[in-house]
Amino acid sequence: MTQGPRVYGIEPDSAGGPQPGRDYRELTGGPLDGHLIEVTGWTDEEIATRAYLITPYNTYGPGGRTSYAPTFSRPAGPWVWEGDVS
Repeated sequence: MTQGPRVYGIEPDSAGGPQPGRDYRELTGGPLDGHLIEVTGWTDEEIATRAYLITPYNTYGPGGRTSYAPTFSRPAGPWVWEGDVS
């Protein structure tokens, strides 16, 4: 059985994956590489800035935050890892 990309915030053993009619951004690099983050309902400003996401794999240990953001050249493309934050 082939699994698609994991959606951030959805338990790995659940049946929840990307849903039709929802808007996602792929996360590239860092501890959440390959995950998707759902941005459905986010404002354009929220989507254009960044997200600080809790992750179990981080410089600061489990529960630390990591930063992902769109790139200037590809604002609608994948979000790139910027680094871990405390």
